[in-house]
Amino acid sequence: MKELKLALLGFGVAGKAFSQILLDRHDAIWEDKGLDVKVTAITTGRSGCLVDPEGIDLARALELMEARGSFQPGDPGYRETDSLTVVREGDYDALIEMTPTNIKNGQPAIDYLTWALERDKHVITANKGPVAFAYGRLKKLAREKGRCFFYETSVMVGTPLFNMAETCLPYCKVKGVRGLLNASCNYFLEELGRGRSFDHIMEEARRAGFLEADPSQDLDGWDAAVKLTALMNVFMNAEMDPARVERTGIRGVTADQAREALARGKKIRLLCQGHMDCEGRPVAVVRPEEIPFDDPLAASDLVACLRLDTDLMGPISIGHHKMEPGQTGYGLFSDLVRLVRHVAETL
Repeated sequence: MKELKLALLGFGVAGKAFSQILLDRHDAIWEDKGLDVKVTAITTGRSGCLVDPEGIDLARALELMEARGSFQPGDPGYRETDSLTVVREGDYDALIEMTPTNIKNGQPAIDYLTWALERDKHVITANKGPVAFAYGRLKKLAREKGRCFFYETSVMVGTPLFNMAETCLPYCKVKGVRGLLNASCNYFLEELGRGRSFDHIMEEARRAGFLEADPSQDLDGWDAAVKLTALMNVFMNAEMDPARVERTGIRGVTADQAREALARGKKIRLLCQGHMDCEGRPVAVVRPEEIPFDDPLAASDLVACLRLDTDLMGPISIGHHKMEPGQTGYGLFSDLVRLVRHVAETL
């Protein structure tokens, strides 16, 4: 039987959503490609790890995490190990990396992906850090090793940006990007326009889980800057890092300013824009700006949206209008499907 063994680093919202989709679609992949996709390792930072070279019972793993929030001694496949050990010594064909983003340098995710590629493993990441800080190096290594490096979920939770451009826009150059990349800031600015105070919105957003563990990542524009950097590295070969983004967050925006903008027929949004100047240098800006009501980015229900300015197709926009837990999981699954097709063709 042809197998594709996966090691999952992380088993939070994305990991659980991905695993459920894989469970639901496993037989369809087998029937379509003749490939048995199995998970041989799951690692978490604080909630235990599972390892089984013959394949982890994903349904049981999901039940345990739902019931207890952790894997514990006595659970099938429980192992005292960690992500680094699994990456460097584990039995897997592809690494699915879903660890938290380090917005300072992208580590340790960059090392995880590098070590996996050095071992001739395929890699899929949901982490924007490696794409923002080490895209060129990782892409080069993957090419040298003849392995896949996919990252659709790193920006806009799996909305098909990278796959669309690569598959549907052959030889079409992206000259610039413009959009909204941080859903939490969209929510804050929309609520400010309704006259609510910043502190009240902050409290509500924490309860609802809209914010990063460190709110400054969202509110000070770091999350958006890292995502913008990732987009420019992939689409324009910018070879830049987030420190080069001109960045202003939304903490200085008041409810009065938001309402005054509305009275003028405009909304304030944390706008992300990037292009290469005439000398081939990247120009990237993240800052609150007023946009008119008829701009697609002003839609109240918009979670995230991106416009690609291309040379052959002009401007192309893509966005989504509702945040759901399964979106990140499906973004990872779509990359897995690309990998499955590649593996099935080469076996």
